[in-house]
Amino acid sequence: MEERLIDRAVTEPAAQPPAGDPAIWSRNFRYYFTARSAGLLSWAMLPVAVSAGLLAGGYGLDTAGYAMAFLVAPFAGLVLFGGVLADRFTARRMMILADLANLTAHLLLALLFIHGIDHLWQLYALLVVAGTANALFQPGASSTVPLVSRDVQGANGVLRTSEAITGLGGPALAGVLVGFGSTGWVMVISAVAYATSAVCLFALRLGRIPAPPAGESLWHNLAVGWREFRSRSWLWGVILIWMFYAVLSWGPQLSVAAGVIVPEHGASAFGLINAALGAGTIAGGLLAIRYKPERPLAAGAAAMLAFPLYPLGIVLGWPVWLLAAAQVAVGIGIGVWGVMWATSVQTQVPGEVLNRVHAYEVAGSVGMYPIGSSLAGPAVNAFGTDSVLLVGVVVAFLTASALLLTRPIRTLRRVPDRA
Repeated sequence: MEERLIDRAVTEPAAQPPAGDPAIWSRNFRYYFTARSAGLLSWAMLPVAVSAGLLAGGYGLDTAGYAMAFLVAPFAGLVLFGGVLADRFTARRMMILADLANLTAHLLLALLFIHGIDHLWQLYALLVVAGTANALFQPGASSTVPLVSRDVQGANGVLRTSEAITGLGGPALAGVLVGFGSTGWVMVISAVAYATSAVCLFALRLGRIPAPPAGESLWHNLAVGWREFRSRSWLWGVILIWMFYAVLSWGPQLSVAAGVIVPEHGASAFGLINAALGAGTIAGGLLAIRYKPERPLAAGAAAMLAFPLYPLGIVLGWPVWLLAAAQVAVGIGIGVWGVMWATSVQTQVPGEVLNRVHAYEVAGSVGMYPIGSSLAGPAVNAFGTDSVLLVGVVVAFLTASALLLTRPIRTLRRVPDRA
């Protein structure tokens, strides 16, 4: 069965950008870039707007925490099924459906915040809809890139840069609007952004896209996706390494760092340091547009060697300006790694199963982050702040080293750009 799937993907050509189109900024990519940027901006604004809006409305931290759980849990639990459905019905259809669901949910959230929340279950239900919609959208967000751009790595570099910019601007915009008592208008802006995304995705002109054979069950499609995932040692090797990294280093770092920096230097300094991370990620994305190494995962892993600088600097008591400089270096590493990884998955995995494989990738890597984050407080109470940060330093260094030392990961070669 696995051989038949791979043979079909190779022998039956999938939709590809026309040879005469620009390598990156084709008509399709411009529409896709607009759609993705709009969605990323909305997603970046939502947690800040909901949390700050609830606190400003007199609700406690526990309510804000429950709200975030209702938003994130459906994404983590349903993203695998999002991958199956995207392969079955095409990624574009699922992404448009997700945008329309988000549009509806955000309009109702706007009404809820403008007129007042009478029952919290209404808020929680709408956040479940938003989380579910993003689970349906995410697998297609990766698999669409090779369909709209001949230079897949360059396109990923542009999208990574957009993600970093919206990640910086979205929370800031939401925070300002909530400060003026306009949480509802944040939701209106998000709804407009999702409408824009749906229109742009509808405008894409894509050719024939491979799909699983008709008549196969959803569970069978899911099992095939798992077999395709585990058949590539470089792929599951990265995810296995990343799971340890997410739980022991990446996950706890934000809250532990805040617990040190905010009392000592103030919230504005912590914001500046995180803005430096965003600036570095933008620089890494821009660098990855042009820098095309023969062994992309090896190059990305080498860039990730910068990650331990920031937690080490906190332990050593570096001044704010030096911590910010460390975060710029970390951001560059994260930006380069992210582009190299996304491009490798998109160009090495057959289009017929790409959405499902990407869903397994997201579930295995991003899904571990909340576990690490939730363990941060108990770990600090049990072992102390410096110990938790030093474990993160060691694990981050071992993560990059393991990626470089694992032969299938280190030796994976890039797929040349399509002419």
